[in-house]
Amino acid sequence: MISDFNAVTALVGGLLIGAGAVVLMLTNGRILGVSGIVGGVVGEPGSEQTRWRLAFIAGMVTPGAALGLMGKLSLAGAGVALPVLLVAGFLVGFGSRMGNGCTSGHGICGLSRLSKRSMAAVITFMAVCAITVFVTRHLLSLGF
Repeated sequence: MISDFNAVTALVGGLLIGAGAVVLMLTNGRILGVSGIVGGVVGEPGSEQTRWRLAFIAGMVTPGAALGLMGKLSLAGAGVALPVLLVAGFLVGFGSRMGNGCTSGHGICGLSRLSKRSMAAVITFMAVCAITVFVTRHLLSLGF
């Protein structure tokens, strides 16, 4: 389990995410909903929106991949097996599609617009997250 919490790093990360959401809205008129951006690439591959969506995804993936190649970042350090990560990714994608959005769309952009639907979505996924952590750590003793 990764336990090196740093409030300054978290604050800077949050400010960068918020700034990214504002820049995307000002330049493209789009909200920063990552599941919608990825879904648009997969579901509408030839659309005129594909280029900026691919650039956005590359901008999210490239820093982590570069750190991994430099040996500064490793999935092994998280202590979670690849099959578990794949299942978790599938479940997140499924939930995002089912909930009509993800944490970035509802949690960042939806709440800032005072959307009642986004408030309900955020409360729901935060409650499910808390229950999942409790069950996996305390009842199943999985420890990740």
